[in-house]
Amino acid sequence: MTPFHTRFAPSPTGDLHRGHIYAAHIAHHFARQTGGNFTLRIDDIDHTRCRDEFTTGIYDDLNWLGLQWDGDVPLQSRRFAAYQAALQKLQTLDLVYPCFLSRKELADILSAPHAPPTPADIRDTDRLLSDSEQKRRADSGIAAAWRLRMDRAKHLAAADRLSWHDYLSGTHQITPEIFGDAVIARGDIGVSYHLAVVVDDALDHISLVTRGLDLAPSTHLHRLLQALLELPTPAYLHHELVRDATGKRLAKRDEAETIAQLRRNGLDKAALFDTLPPLPPLPHL
Repeated sequence: MTPFHTRFAPSPTGDLHRGHIYAAHIAHHFARQTGGNFTLRIDDIDHTRCRDEFTTGIYDDLNWLGLQWDGDVPLQSRRFAAYQAALQKLQTLDLVYPCFLSRKELADILSAPHAPPTPADIRDTDRLLSDSEQKRRADSGIAAAWRLRMDRAKHLAAADRLSWHDYLSGTHQITPEIFGDAVIARGDIGVSYHLAVVVDDALDHISLVTRGLDLAPSTHLHRLLQALLELPTPAYLHHELVRDATGKRLAKRDEAETIAQLRRNGLDKAALFDTLPPLPPLPHL
């Protein structure tokens, strides 16, 4: 069986809950069962929300559960040079453009009388402001977001021939146009999740990306970026999500019960694992 190099990449914006642990458990299991490596990466690019104490909590919870990672822990906050190099490559290819519009402005401009805009509606936003207004905003210190010009990017990458493979759902031809002109670098932090994750997975030599089904649509855009940046393409496995008693997905913003709280309440790790869904089957290779 081919060894899988997997990763678990939480953001230190709160304490881990059972949904995080299920994701970590799957990545750890696939690495260990195939003789591969399990990387823990801390996705701390968003300096407006990330906190050191949450990073410490991540280490503590994983060690308590016996989900030990291999090697050093990469931090996204130390990789901005790599992200900037990737952005500059897209700029050189004339595939990205600066967008000075706020989310509210975009919604107000693009909204039809009876329907809010979808991501796919966001195209060529640099043409929604005059050159003089763009210059005024730039001169006033407003940081632009950089958007991918989707139609040109798809053409250059020959997107109709690109696909990605999921070990649970099969092979998918990419449809990145569902994102419209996606933000590749945010104005406030200089990069986006989409750009950072494809650069990170290449730097960390990840061969199997395991993550929740909610992120499956993003893979269409990530596969396009991999082609444009000439990065390797891993295989994927998008697993089910852990839900509460009402069927709602666990989320930090909803104050899902954390691992730290469960530990304080006396739950042992074997009982915690018993509350999680079954692990997906290993692929037959």
